[in-house]
Amino acid sequence: MSYVASLKATFNRTTRQPLRDYDYTSVFQPIFSPTHQRLVGYEALMRANRDGEAIAPLEVFQQAEALHQTECLDRRLQSLHIRTFTQHQPDTWLFLNISPANCVQPEKALAHLEQACLDHDLHPAQVVLELVETATDNKAQLLDFVQRARAWGFQIAVDDFGIGDSNFERVWQLEPQIIKIDRSLLVNAEVHQRARQLLNGLVSLIRESGSLVLIEGIETPDQARIALATGADLLQGFLFGYPTPLDKPRTAPELDFAEHLAVVQRHNRQADYQHSGYLDSLRLAVLEACQRIAGHDILADACAGLLQLRGIKRCFILDADGIQQGGLASETRVRHTTRFNPLYQSSGACWSHREYFRRALEQPGKINVSRPYVALPDAVRTITLSASITRHGTTQVFCVDLHPNELFDGQLDFPDSL
Repeated sequence: MSYVASLKATFNRTTRQPLRDYDYTSVFQPIFSPTHQRLVGYEALMRANRDGEAIAPLEVFQQAEALHQTECLDRRLQSLHIRTFTQHQPDTWLFLNISPANCVQPEKALAHLEQACLDHDLHPAQVVLELVETATDNKAQLLDFVQRARAWGFQIAVDDFGIGDSNFERVWQLEPQIIKIDRSLLVNAEVHQRARQLLNGLVSLIRESGSLVLIEGIETPDQARIALATGADLLQGFLFGYPTPLDKPRTAPELDFAEHLAVVQRHNRQADYQHSGYLDSLRLAVLEACQRIAGHDILADACAGLLQLRGIKRCFILDADGIQQGGLASETRVRHTTRFNPLYQSSGACWSHREYFRRALEQPGKINVSRPYVALPDAVRTITLSASITRHGTTQVFCVDLHPNELFDGQLDFPDSL
């Protein structure tokens, strides 16, 4: 009797109704690399039916848990997925979901996985084991499983990161090759600017820590644009391909993916054209204000045209020591609506510690652009433009604060200098 047949027989002996009566099949959802513009993996998923009636996968797993058969069901599905995958020999990763029950006895679970790979001539390096780091209270067992799995040659992915009690410390201990960002973060990023900025920051942080990022659950072109803008390494979702059997006639998934990328690229080119127009206008307005200030115009008069541009909030001047000279020249609406804030009146404040001040002195002749930060006057995400000028025979720094979230839905990428 083959290993798989033996496993099936064991499953049928030990599993009570109704799990034993289900017919199980594998479906596979494609995973793409936008950089390579091609399919690089499949996530294996289960479909079940009984007497021709489809049974929801969640219902099957809930029944298995109630019958204390999760571990046995999980191993049967792993064997099914591996056998089905290798019958079609795709040159991609195979992503397999691993239940927490299989992490309790790592040697036994991994021995089963390795044997299934050997039976079907699949190298463990081609298999990515998906784990949910919040699914078990025993973090030591999870870490032991990951270390052993890596030693056996399997790849590790953390699934559903960003929901529940997801914890960076636990993830760093696991050192996964891939971290899958939960769809909920993408959905929130679609409707909230701040959530989009947090998603961008999360992807950057994960990539800098040494893991690849996979954003899953992409269903619309808007979500694809957001996901691509983060710089994520891998993408997955219904927009690019539904879970289907590998033996079904399939349209060329990479051609479909390329078409979606082309749509996003056309949108980005149009946005870049609009963004470039704004940045050109901004640069000219800042240069004009610098010239007028150097010519001894009053600050408010020199900045009148600049303050008419979208997003511009205030202008001010610092001396060579970073001390603010006088008050602020502000957008009219801001002057009329600002509530009491002791930090808003900043004449005489010292800004020498700010990056934008130092860069202006170090790079005269440039309009420097700071990284986004929360400014003290209004506690709003702000970018400061700064330029060194000569006024009354002394070096001073002209500064312009703007709110980037008010520009193009917060999607305008500022260069380091204008």
